[in-house]
Amino acid sequence: MQELPDHELMGKIRGGDQDAFAALIRRHQNPLLNFFRRLGAYTESEDLVQEVFLRLYRYRDRYEHSAKFTTFLYTLARHVWADRWRKVQRILRIEQRAKQELTEVDDGNMEQVRNSIDVEQALGHLPERLRIVLVMSICQGLRYSEIGEALGIPEGTVKSRVFNALKRLKEIYHDPS
Repeated sequence: MQELPDHELMGKIRGGDQDAFAALIRRHQNPLLNFFRRLGAYTESEDLVQEVFLRLYRYRDRYEHSAKFTTFLYTLARHVWADRWRKVQRILRIEQRAKQELTEVDDGNMEQVRNSIDVEQALGHLPERLRIVLVMSICQGLRYSEIGEALGIPEGTVKSRVFNALKRLKEIYHDPS
């Protein structure tokens, strides 16, 4: 049996043919894995490929065969990569802001915390009222006055919650050894 071209498989996928979608995945999965690995996403390349195929499936009804299918597919892959890059950059900014905030309340014993803190895990240890002000301050870059306005609390309360959140993180991650 002759293999169908990609654009014809997309037509079958639009009609609900799951086998056609599976064939398209088999055909393009490894090249996409290589693409993401070459870009440096070794540990998350499979997740990125899955996201490309999810986007492709969501787009199935609007797909028009106007260019080579792989051009379209790698356009989706580039968008997935850009979204991943923005996420990584956001996490790096969070870590940088967290270290900056920690420096402001440092009593000399925080070096180990700054060097080993996992921001997402750390935020998970905080109660919601402390987590939200820390996220709004560090992650979103809002001023205390803006946070207070958004949450309907005084600016002083925001300051004390940020201080308490950082103090709690210090207690959680303080290594007495």
